[in-house]
Amino acid sequence: MNISEKILAKASGKNVVHVGEIAEAKVDMIMVHDLTGPLAVEAFKRIGVSHVWDNQKVVIVLDHQVPAESVKAAELHKMLRKFAKDQKIQIYDVGKGGICHQVMPEKGHVLPGTVIVGADSHTCTYGAFGAFATGIGSTEAAAVFATGKIWLRVPQTIKINVEGSFQKYVTPKDLILSIIGKVGVDGATYKSVEFSGPVISAMSMAGRMTLCNMTVEMGAKNGIVEPDGITLKFLEGRTTKALVPFESLKSDTDASYEKVIDIDIADLASQVACPSSVDNVKSVCEIGNVQIEQAFIGSCTNGRIEDLRLAAKILNGKRVKDSVRALVIPASQEVYLQALTEGLIEIFTEAGALICSSTCGPCLGGHMGLLASGETCVSTSNRNFIGRMGSTGAKVYLASPATVAASALTGRITDPRELEAQKA
Repeated sequence: MNISEKILAKASGKNVVHVGEIAEAKVDMIMVHDLTGPLAVEAFKRIGVSHVWDNQKVVIVLDHQVPAESVKAAELHKMLRKFAKDQKIQIYDVGKGGICHQVMPEKGHVLPGTVIVGADSHTCTYGAFGAFATGIGSTEAAAVFATGKIWLRVPQTIKINVEGSFQKYVTPKDLILSIIGKVGVDGATYKSVEFSGPVISAMSMAGRMTLCNMTVEMGAKNGIVEPDGITLKFLEGRTTKALVPFESLKSDTDASYEKVIDIDIADLASQVACPSSVDNVKSVCEIGNVQIEQAFIGSCTNGRIEDLRLAAKILNGKRVKDSVRALVIPASQEVYLQALTEGLIEIFTEAGALICSSTCGPCLGGHMGLLASGETCVSTSNRNFIGRMGSTGAKVYLASPATVAASALTGRITDPRELEAQKA
């Protein structure tokens, strides 16, 4: 079996599972946030169960519309706080956490070999840690609250083997955009995507999280990377459980896959997903002169410390173009504090960027950084659907932190290596 099949077999109390069968899996952790949580709580109450099956395995994160931008949002936050208090559930409130998909691993809720579900489509991010992680709906989350179990069809698996070396300023974000461009937005529907190869083995946890985060953008049920020393190093000190009991499962050498895709990144250039589909991918040099009004660095895809370091390296000592609004949002309070300690916040501020609190913010068109009709944003986030970041008349391009930072300086979507060439 491959790693996803092994995890589902273990979770359903079986020795073996086969593609297509329904596994009744025990859930190790479930997460809801302030947009999906209220619906889940309401549905849970209708079920008629007084308590969640295990209050140590339920997490609530307030991150999408924080701080509350309306009375309605404030009331929903209040409702979730009461539910968390009544059920004795861990809640990461405003100023106590950040974006859910960053907070969950940081706080030790994500472990190798486990089944994790979340009422958010980008829950697949946690597959970077060797977990089977997938997004579910709010009513399905309510059923998990009550039972601790979920039905999952065992997916077929696409294995993506990555070799070569990244060129300067080319990142895991460019890699996953390139992959989605090739596979298509529906090319991996209800399939597992397993990343492997020497490039993945050498990749940081932040890079692996970026890859797994965006597997849902090609329709995948989950993305996953086999856990290793890099995984365990990240988890040290983040969980009260000893590292030894973690079951770091790996795929068998004779595991079967629907297909294997081999990729060599030696010639990979900076990529951009053009409006209004994540698989409309081109290299930056192919898209021509695209003027922008906004540049956004953040989100659960690219708001981690190494993303901010890369952007700061490009912006250091320079000024954002007058016609551009540059927003920088650290993915969590932990990342924010680290960026502050390293002087990155000072670099961004002196460059003319606005630093915002740790929130999803403009990624979902929430309540900050929304776009007006006719405006264009280049963003490190994961979706560029029509109306995703505000007006249906706006355009969103997706790119890496390096590309977004370079574009903020020039006022047009720019390959960061172009700035290097000018400096030389």
